[in-house]
Amino acid sequence: MNHFPEPVVAWHGQDNPDLPLVVLLHGRGADENGIIGLANHLPASASYAAVRAPIAEGGGYAWFANRGIGRPIAESLEQTMAWFRNWLDEVAPADRSVLLIGFSGGAAFAGGLLLSDPVRFAGAAILYGTLPFDAGVPTTPGHLTGVPVFVAQGDADTVIPRELLDRTWTYITEQSGATAHPRRDPGGHSLSQETAVELPEWVARRLSH
Repeated sequence: MNHFPEPVVAWHGQDNPDLPLVVLLHGRGADENGIIGLANHLPASASYAAVRAPIAEGGGYAWFANRGIGRPIAESLEQTMAWFRNWLDEVAPADRSVLLIGFSGGAAFAGGLLLSDPVRFAGAAILYGTLPFDAGVPTTPGHLTGVPVFVAQGDADTVIPRELLDRTWTYITEQSGATAHPRRDPGGHSLSQETAVELPEWVARRLSH
């Protein structure tokens, strides 16, 4: 069992435990400071936390060891998800609504958390990344029935393998049973202007529930 460091967390202002919690998960090789600014564009009716991934990599941090881009090693993903859930259970008891927003590698991690325990989360945004297929979490038909999932992809994304992007799109929109909010853009591996407009609206609807 790996021994990970204590979580490093950037908060957008003060945490208010009476509000829903939105957790922002950065991409591979980045850190919490690169994504916490997204909270400036999201509804004020939540607390926002960006967590630093536990594995040092390339001047930044990663959520799991992998066997290729977008392909987590199952044992590593299991360990880092357990580490994350220990932190989450401290700041968000089971009766506190938690929404996940992940970008790139953080999208795969958010997807792993959601797939491993769909009841725990109010939904997830899978931004410009893949679900962690073949990595020990269930991806059976109907597994996310009724769970809100925002999925955004760029048609010109050359970072995440196209096979994984297509598999993620098909699973979320056709097979998972999720209440999907899909959007595809002509751009690449970055947040488009259109997604930047639609994501806050989607988050606002989730928070109102």
